[in-house]
Amino acid sequence: MNIAIEELLQKLAISVIDGKHLEAVELTKQLLALNHTPKEILDNGLLAGMNVVGQRFRDNIIFVPQVLISARAMKFSLAILEPLLADSNIPAIGTVIMGTVKGDIHDIGKNIVSMMLRGNGFKVVDIGIDASHEKFIDAVKKENAQIVGMSALLTTTMLYMKAVIEKLKGEKLPVKIMIGGAPVSKAFADQIGADAYGKNASEAVRLAREFVDQENNN
Repeated sequence: MNIAIEELLQKLAISVIDGKHLEAVELTKQLLALNHTPKEILDNGLLAGMNVVGQRFRDNIIFVPQVLISARAMKFSLAILEPLLADSNIPAIGTVIMGTVKGDIHDIGKNIVSMMLRGNGFKVVDIGIDASHEKFIDAVKKENAQIVGMSALLTTTMLYMKAVIEKLKGEKLPVKIMIGGAPVSKAFADQIGADAYGKNASEAVRLAREFVDQENNN
């Protein structure tokens, strides 16, 4: 990789970390003009920056508002890259159904996780907020998904996650289920029969990758 491109990628990562969306867009366009591939811009620029953001968030160095600003910067650049990535016919490494459970209208965490999953090569089907178990089941069947991700921000709505899991298992759908959200914990995930608990977006991506690797190795 030549030095000019490497410097631009580093600047792009920093622009994501700092949440400078206009700068991120301009750097993305510059890299494309230099015939750098969309996949490399994504991996070595945008995701490199968001990985740092994820680590800082995990270590309590930054908090949700800063993560949202960085996610916004990545989203603007990703909007330029996504059509190009689709045209390059790079196959998705797996399909994830993402939704906030019935009764809950919070979607910030879900949206960040969805964006990070897309950036890491997953096809993400976001069924939105206030999602019933029927909506999850229909999406899994329609998309032939390997993974379901459920989010909740309220202690009252997180209980609905158990109902979704029971219905999914009742349908004998071969999906891995991961849950997350402010009131959720690993102990709760174990209690309701979820396969995993994602503490944050970086953890959710790691878990999704592990699920796919396990499936491919079987």
